[in-house]
Amino acid sequence: MAAMRLTVSQCICACWLCIFIPFGICFDLACIEVKKSFATKGFSENDVPIQAIPGEHLEVCPQGNTCCTQEMEGKLQSLSKKEHQQQMDEAYRLIKVTFSSRTKKFDEFFTELLDNARKDLHEMFVKTYGLLYQQNSYIFTDLFNDLRGYYKGKDKNLMDVMDNFFSRLLQKMFQLLNAQYQFDDEYMSCVTERMDDLQPFGDVPIKLSIQVKRAFIAARTFVQGLAIGRDVVMNVMEVPATESCTKALMRMTYCPHCRGLTLTKPCSNYCLNTMKGCLAYQATLNSAWNEYIEAMKMLASRLEGPFNIESVVDPIDVKISDAIMNLQENSSKVSAKIFAGCGTPRLGRKKRETQEYNFDFEKTKKQPKPTTAAGTNLDRLVKDIREKVKTAKDFWILLPYTLCNNEDMAASPGNEEDCWNGQDRARYIPDVQKDGVINQINNPEVEVDVTKANSVVSRQVIQLKLITGRLHNAYNGLDVDWIDTEIDGYSGSGSGGGNDIIESSGSGVGSLPDEGVDSIDIDNPPYNTDNSHRPNNNNKNINKPRPTQRPNKPTATASNNHMTLSMMTVVIVLAKALITIIM
Repeated sequence: MAAMRLTVSQCICACWLCIFIPFGICFDLACIEVKKSFATKGFSENDVPIQAIPGEHLEVCPQGNTCCTQEMEGKLQSLSKKEHQQQMDEAYRLIKVTFSSRTKKFDEFFTELLDNARKDLHEMFVKTYGLLYQQNSYIFTDLFNDLRGYYKGKDKNLMDVMDNFFSRLLQKMFQLLNAQYQFDDEYMSCVTERMDDLQPFGDVPIKLSIQVKRAFIAARTFVQGLAIGRDVVMNVMEVPATESCTKALMRMTYCPHCRGLTLTKPCSNYCLNTMKGCLAYQATLNSAWNEYIEAMKMLASRLEGPFNIESVVDPIDVKISDAIMNLQENSSKVSAKIFAGCGTPRLGRKKRETQEYNFDFEKTKKQPKPTTAAGTNLDRLVKDIREKVKTAKDFWILLPYTLCNNEDMAASPGNEEDCWNGQDRARYIPDVQKDGVINQINNPEVEVDVTKANSVVSRQVIQLKLITGRLHNAYNGLDVDWIDTEIDGYSGSGSGGGNDIIESSGSGVGSLPDEGVDSIDIDNPPYNTDNSHRPNNNNKNINKPRPTQRPNKPTATASNNHMTLSMMTVVIVLAKALITIIM
């Protein structure tokens, strides 16, 4: 009977063991899950202890019982920094591609438009004037070379370019119309000096010169504005995370792993405070950036209206021909006034040896083209650019929300209880900080030195202010200096604005290749700043910072796997005691 009772006791103990030992195993499972997670990151699972150890060695994560060694903490901190950079690159990718591709597209359009205009004029004038034009084609070639040089950044005054062209054209035509005379350089200079009074070409030179000046200034400044926006983004991408930010990223991303919470995401507002601290310097760009965006939109409206470069360049051959016709129609009066003012030149050849030149030109109406250059027309191109640029407003202050809206980055805003708050799985209490460096003085997650500025970001702010001023000048039809920047691999060499020019300081400033562009949804940027989605910094605790909210994600697995380390220790002690009784 006693033996029977012993057997019953053993059975009872065995039953207790069946109940408690699995819980004891759960203690190991907490670190086993960490082992699995650690291994998926490319590290050796042997670096992870089998069961929790005291955490006095931890420098970033909360101390206490932990599944992380000091070496693990260092590796995870480096990994969190690397992953953050990848997340930043992805967040920047759309806006970088937007500005790079539009810079390249506009440059291609304008360059091809100018080449087409040169080709059209050449074909028309060869057909109309034949050998006479071919012998003097260098005058027209020089005009297009000067216009192209200005667009590419050469130090040229467009009014001087146009005046020089029409002066040379007048000299050549005056000589042809009065071929029986000989003219020396002094006499031809006198002819040029009287051009403003005589107006031999009618009002074509003054009208065309003003149109060319305004349109070319607007087009060149617009494409340069796109290039500056591209350069600013690329340069700011090179700004590294601070040491304080790196520690905060580790604490937010992988410290829950050290507590066995491998499936628990950071709380949304906790993520926002961390990102706002890490991106505090970038947020200082926002004001200058928004002013730049508005200036780009204003100039775009000019390009679609009175400063339309397409309406100036495309029919330039017809306008120059109109000027030639005006001179021929009034050639006798013009010659008489020149002879009266400059004196009668001496005869060079007999009248019968001279050739009569006829500049008759039959005007033909150009057919409208669905596409003028680069597979598009100016209206469609500028409208597309304006819409894309408009969506980039407030990009820098929305960047934390863009990052924390990623379901791999943080828990959804509605999940306020089952998320990591920096210490444990619980609600995050602190308020979400406002934007900018000065507002991070009380940021509970990232220590930011509010007395210092980031030199790279400061240079980009200056660059944005410079180009914004030039965009306004171009909008008003004023002369604009060239800022030395790279457009499609070409860096201008104009004198620019002197010491106020800042050269690009980042890497990879050239245009992006086209590959990868099609895979990005440029029409639906994640930083679209619809007013209904814009964060309200007046709220003490921002729970809805995102353009879209995801449904709460079930976290039953994380809850079931989680057991406090103290309870696990008690379970093991009980299990060992039961085993002793049985023995």
